[in-house]
Amino acid sequence: MKRVLIFSTAYLPLIGGAEVAVKEITDRIPDVKFVMFTARLDPKLPMVEHIGNVEVHRMGKGTALDKLRLIWQGPRQAHNLGKFDLVWSIMASYAGFAALCYKKRNPNVPYLLSLQEGDSKWDIYKHVWWCWPYFKQIFKKANHIQAISNYLATWAKRLGATCPVAVVPNGVDVDKFTVHSSQLTVRKEILEKLLIPSDAKVVITASRLVKKNGIGDLIAAMAKFSSEVHLLIAGTGELEAKLRKQTEYFGVKKKVHFLGNVSHMELPKYLWASDIFCRPSLSEGLGNAFLEAMVADLPVVATPVGGIPDFLKDGETGLFCKVGDSQDITEKINRIFSDQTLADKLRTNGRKLVQEKYYWEKIAAQMRNIFNNLSESASQSV
Repeated sequence: MKRVLIFSTAYLPLIGGAEVAVKEITDRIPDVKFVMFTARLDPKLPMVEHIGNVEVHRMGKGTALDKLRLIWQGPRQAHNLGKFDLVWSIMASYAGFAALCYKKRNPNVPYLLSLQEGDSKWDIYKHVWWCWPYFKQIFKKANHIQAISNYLATWAKRLGATCPVAVVPNGVDVDKFTVHSSQLTVRKEILEKLLIPSDAKVVITASRLVKKNGIGDLIAAMAKFSSEVHLLIAGTGELEAKLRKQTEYFGVKKKVHFLGNVSHMELPKYLWASDIFCRPSLSEGLGNAFLEAMVADLPVVATPVGGIPDFLKDGETGLFCKVGDSQDITEKINRIFSDQTLADKLRTNGRKLVQEKYYWEKIAAQMRNIFNNLSESASQSV
């Protein structure tokens, strides 16, 4: 049985698109043993546990410093666990530095880098400028790079990657998000719980409340709608207090509903209770939330940034709005509300695209091929 060593800055139950991707992929490759080293970040989390098909080892005491401990302790402790056929870094962050250290100590072990970054290039540079040459080695030393979008694949090459770069996107649990016959009942229950009139038009966003997701622009757009349009915000983050104050400033406090941290299991219900999904991102690696909304039969409004153009074709699978332009956000949402033919077209095309291209079984098969090719190439070169 192959053994794959994973370095990830964070892991479940701390959740994000990258963490979900690792879980979905590894669960579908049962004949490989996955061992992960990650930062602990929360003192309540156990030092070692099994999550699905991954043996998780957490570094540190449950503080932010654990990310640094992952870099200097993770590779050494991983080396003590014996031979691995492959080392896999989840993103070019602290995990990338840890994987780079391991690769330098074990040069014959193939090194796979997965790029899931959603922050802008400038935001990333602000954090790593002081060690920029070393940061670029995360890309240069990789034997293979898997990027979830063409945008990230191009970024990897600009940072000096000379190895093969494959675009393998994240997927969606299609069965979980597909609309069921109970949709009308679910919508009625959700709207009643939130004290929203049954005939209201509902826009939803599922986003971390951080600058890159443009939620402030979406709230500003709400001020331009009639009272019958409501906004659901599923997610938490550092900007929550500021965004709540913004709803008061624009006079839309009663129309904007902060749902807090909605679990991945509960999210489909809120999507089924809504009419349109919108996230006017400032930057985006790919955007799993958009794909999940498409499977849930929602027309999507998004900005043409990062990896979003990989799946959103304007007027076909969604509508593009301008970055940072609340007036344009309002106009695009209103366009869908006022044109049923367009709304139906976007729903049908978006759902079909995700069902054909972005399902986890297909993604896992592509990743398995990358694992096999890397390990076979390494064995032939020995």
